[in-house]
Amino acid sequence: MNWWMWMALGVALAAVEIATPGGFFVIFFAVSAFLVGALERFGLAESMWLQWLLFSVIAVIALRLFRNPLLRRLGPSRGEADRDALTGEMALAVADIAPGQHGRAELRGTTWNARNVDTAPLAAGQRCRVVAVQGLVLDLRSE
Repeated sequence: MNWWMWMALGVALAAVEIATPGGFFVIFFAVSAFLVGALERFGLAESMWLQWLLFSVIAVIALRLFRNPLLRRLGPSRGEADRDALTGEMALAVADIAPGQHGRAELRGTTWNARNVDTAPLAAGQRCRVVAVQGLVLDLRSE
C-alpha cells in the first residue's frame, strides 16, 4: 500500500474513535496506521506483508501498553461519575425514617435504600436532599 493510503486509513480510524464512545480502542489502530505510513514513506517497510504485520503488532502493543493507563488518567469511571451526580438531588421518603435509621426513598423514578442523617425524622412523602451516596444507600437530610 502507498504511504498516503496508510495516512488516510489513520485519519478514518481516528474519525471512528471520535464518533464512537468506545473508550480509546480504535485510536491505537489509527496511530499504528500513521506509523506504518511513515515507515513506508521513508522506504523502511516496502513489502505489503511487512506493512500489515507492523500495523497489527504496533496496534496490539500500543493497545496493551497505553489504554489502561490512559483511561485511569482521564478520570473516574462512568459509574462513579453517575453516582456522584446524585448528591444534591431531591428525593421523596417512601415511609417514615427516624433520625439515624434506614428506610426507602424515591429518586429519579427508582426506589433506593436511604439513611436519615438529619436530627429530625423524615415523614413519608417528604422532600429531602441527598447529601452523600454510600454504595447503594442515599444519605438524606430534610429540605
